Amino acid sequence: MTFWNAAIAILKKDLRCEFRTKEVFNSSALFALLVVVVFSMAFEPTSEQARALSGGLLWVAFVFSAMLALSRTFAREVPNDCMLGLQMAPIPPAAIYVGKLLSNLIFLVLLELILLPVFAIFYNVRIAEHALMLGLIVLLGSWGLAAVGTTFAGIATTVRLRELMLPVLLLPFMIPPLMWAAWATGPLLAGRPLSEIAGWLKMLAAYDIVFVVMASLLFPATVNE
Repeated sequence: MTFWNAAIAILKKDLRCEFRTKEVFNSSALFALLVVVVFSMAFEPTSEQARALSGGLLWVAFVFSAMLALSRTFAREVPNDCMLGLQMAPIPPAAIYVGKLLSNLIFLVLLELILLPVFAIFYNVRIAEHALMLGLIVLLGSWGLAAVGTTFAGIATTVRLRELMLPVLLLPFMIPPLMWAAWATGPLLAGRPLSEIAGWLKMLAAYDIVFVVMASLLFPATVNE
């Protein structure tokens, strides 16, 4: 089996398992909506300050809810030694990482698509006129979150309290891309020129590419440890 055939097979398996039960997606989506509602109570949605902070608030809500999903990345493989079976399969080890990464990325993008309209209503921001550029920011930010989350989910798989360990490992590495994503989202929603956010998009793209390459190369050692 070739690299991409193996990665796509793992992607399809993960999506099929999730869409049959929807346990992780439903809980993550509900948690994201609750975070947006709580933030809207803490900040006046119609104030200029709330609009200025909208980028950061959006990504904080997104990351908190995504933690629930990322913690389950390899948890499905623990029963019946399924992870050992994947490691012993005649496929490149990096294909396992890429398949899990793609499934997490799709999941996070779907979660963001649900969160964005609700966020726009509560904070009185217009997202339709910035849809393409906002979609690019969401994709790059979600890509970075999925890349880092998939890596550390593999490390925390064998830990008994992996739901608590994952945020401890993940959040320090997510500070740079989250800052760049928030700094790009806020000015975009405020109607600032695109030239002001071009640098943050380049930083996000560079971070995503570097981390995916490094994680793919180090994935066999990561899982074995």
